[in-house]
Amino acid sequence: MATTTLNMPLLGLGVWQVKDGKEAENAVRWALELGYRHIDTAQAYGNEKSVGKALRDSGVPREDVFVTTKFYPGSRDPEKEAEKSLQRLGIDDVDLYIIHWPQGGPTWAWAGMERAHERGLARAIGVSNFDVDELSAVMAEADVPPAANQVQFSPFKYRRALLDACREHGVVLEAYSPLTHGRNIDDDRVAEIASAKGRTPAQVLLRWAVQREIPVIPKSKRRERIEENAQIFDFELSDDEMAALDALDETGGTGRALENKWW
Repeated sequence: MATTTLNMPLLGLGVWQVKDGKEAENAVRWALELGYRHIDTAQAYGNEKSVGKALRDSGVPREDVFVTTKFYPGSRDPEKEAEKSLQRLGIDDVDLYIIHWPQGGPTWAWAGMERAHERGLARAIGVSNFDVDELSAVMAEADVPPAANQVQFSPFKYRRALLDACREHGVVLEAYSPLTHGRNIDDDRVAEIASAKGRTPAQVLLRWAVQREIPVIPKSKRRERIEENAQIFDFELSDDEMAALDALDETGGTGRALENKWW
């Protein structure tokens, strides 16, 4: 499966709002059976233990799966919280450990993230929900710069200025909510392109991102959806189709990571 310069597969499974236990175990197990090699969880999701169990039970070698978890910034010590995450996951390290959102300011947690990286608890460290200025603030202080910035991103949230800033700093922008929580799946323009391609609207939205080498982590707990979301590497969108999707942006090409912060 295609990867970024971070060796992050372009397609991953997100498990936000997937219940700990069988629901999360099944979703991760199905994804791995279907060829996914990128799983994204977080301390705040409360399902790291189930993710780890599914990973072990899958029989897929640990080194073949890119695992991300996120530091919950309501806690105070990213290094200690990384240790707890690894215990729950049952693995020796994560491929990417990111600050889930910049609560309390963008820079205070970064030293602890760097300690987690230095100790080998995380192969790479990064951020999530950081806007252009917040990302720049971290870059200015970092000994180890963030490798990724995971943000809400789709044709409807085409944050061009933030994407440009990430690329300028050598940071991988990773898209969460690439299917817009289903809000825009019925958009007529997306449906028209999907019909022309013989694909689903969800596949078109995901293809728009990966065609730009932007990793996506759609969430699903249904096997058929997980399978459908993986079928995005055997077709291409034309330049005109990409431009039509670009024109769906509702953010004005913003450098913000979110329109309404929850912290």
